[in-house]
Amino acid sequence: MSEIVIDQELLKPAQRQIVVIGGGVIGMSTAYFLAEAGHQVALIEQRRNVAEVATLGNSGMLAAASTTPWAINGMRKRILSGLFSQEAGTILNARLSPSLWRWLLRWTSTPELQRYQLHCERMQRLASYSQHILLQLQQQCQLEYEQSHGLLQLFRSEKELAATAPLQAMLSERNVAYSLLDGAAAQALEPALATARSVAGGLYFPELASGNCTLFTKQLKSLAQASGVQFHFDLRVDAVEPQDGRVALKIGGDILHADAVVVAAGTGSARLLKNLGVKVPLQAVKTYTATAAVKNHDVAPKLALQDNAYKVTMARFGERIRIAGVAELGATDTTIDDKALRTLLKVTQDWYPDAANYHNAQMWTGHIPMLADEVPLVGATASSNVYINIGHGGSGWSMALGAAKIVADQISGRSPEIDIDGLTLARYRR
Repeated sequence: MSEIVIDQELLKPAQRQIVVIGGGVIGMSTAYFLAEAGHQVALIEQRRNVAEVATLGNSGMLAAASTTPWAINGMRKRILSGLFSQEAGTILNARLSPSLWRWLLRWTSTPELQRYQLHCERMQRLASYSQHILLQLQQQCQLEYEQSHGLLQLFRSEKELAATAPLQAMLSERNVAYSLLDGAAAQALEPALATARSVAGGLYFPELASGNCTLFTKQLKSLAQASGVQFHFDLRVDAVEPQDGRVALKIGGDILHADAVVVAAGTGSARLLKNLGVKVPLQAVKTYTATAAVKNHDVAPKLALQDNAYKVTMARFGERIRIAGVAELGATDTTIDDKALRTLLKVTQDWYPDAANYHNAQMWTGHIPMLADEVPLVGATASSNVYINIGHGGSGWSMALGAAKIVADQISGRSPEIDIDGLTLARYRR
């Protein structure tokens, strides 16, 4: 293996050598903000480029206000009923794994309303901060990543719609712009729903958006390169160890030293953190996307959509539609599960049946890192100069920029711009 060299030319007094592990949207955002803060940054990724794992299959949702935990009251019942259904938003791929069953028990423990709202508040606090940063970044850098504005969360029954009362109360309390729509109003707002089978109503968020996360991440890479970030691909970090006030990274037979390290390696983060004695309930959850070419513009959606019943999203990427969702628990492979495919196709047929060539869609499946409470972990660890940015689950892009800015501020000795209570490892020590 060739030696990794970090250019040490013209180091500023406050400048530190920082290594970011992971080239997804989380790691890429972290590297960008560290470079913007004046540090000398290297990003290490075991694939050949950025955005080649979970980010590649990102749903495209930039949905700060509707960023909520997947696990809701009755999740165990949903999982069990899914075992006997042809379609299901959550699939249990049972296997004899004690760690998986412990995680499932924590994830599906009946959420009390107060605790559910607490997790929602933490996620939305971070996502709203991220949305604010993204708007600033767009204005400064004129980024174009096939974005569209407006998100419609759809409900199939009056019972589903009525169950959103606590969420609506929280949105109103936080002054989030949204409208409660009946079925007719939802179809008037999105004419492509004219042929939908059943629309009980929806929540419309005019300020939320969607876009191509892979394209965004690669544009951020270009900005980071211009700021001096060095990229090292096809390298796997085997271990991270604090050493004499710095941090040593073991990469094959080589050792790389840095002033600080940020672990943002997605599902691979648990392996690196375990060696440091940092144990968190991080689980690799398999999820799916299908990307289909638009065939009929007259009935293709203009707004991003969230299907509340199946937890499936649909987003417009220019001349394509991306359908994303399904949480398959316990699967370690990347084969396409027939039930997952049927679920995605059912949602497309129910809402926009003639919009795209769904049966010729490009399929993707991969694993996303999800904590049992679904709230990310950011910031320092007990190991000197080792930081984390992990566990963003299916809402990774919605929270990426805010999480990255928090970590960059902490490493730079600055106070984060938002309250980070509940976002750090301290929540596991209470």
